[in-house]
Amino acid sequence: MPAPWQDLLDFWHSPAMRPAWFNSTPEIDQELRQRFEGLWRRAKAGELDDWAATPDGALALVIILDQLPLNMYRGRPEAFSTEARAIAVAKQALAQGHDAHIAKDRLQFLYMPLMHSEDLADQDLCVALFSQAGLADNLRFAEHHRDIVRRFGRFPHRNTILGRPSRPEEIDYLISPGAFQG
Repeated sequence: MPAPWQDLLDFWHSPAMRPAWFNSTPEIDQELRQRFEGLWRRAKAGELDDWAATPDGALALVIILDQLPLNMYRGRPEAFSTEARAIAVAKQALAQGHDAHIAKDRLQFLYMPLMHSEDLADQDLCVALFSQAGLADNLRFAEHHRDIVRRFGRFPHRNTILGRPSRPEEIDYLISPGAFQG
């Protein structure tokens, strides 16, 4: 009998889904909502916490809590509503050494919640992990995310979505040609 998280991992790492990881479409976002919103709600309620006991289960739980809401609720506050839990699961997995048992092509998603964190210590850890793992493409993005958090203490592109007022320096950044928009 397959593990309860296997369907999610198979779907997320399928050849059809890989090109959409960082370049989704409204259709893919809708498909994720239809297919996995119930699972995300269960994870949000803590019903899947036992998955964190194994490397693949922890990876699946992190994907559910971190990646899925960013797609399913793009542009809405719910997109970030399970971010703190994703960070906690990722850190727990690291403390248990689960990252040593996850394939390199999947490891980026275990580290990704740290890249999404607005805590500079998490950002520094993320950069170190991507560097140690030799994930050069991800490292470039991790450094960019860390630089934004180092500069502003948060991600300015989230301000409107989360109902936070933007400071003048954030507004200047957001209207600049090189601004990160998420």
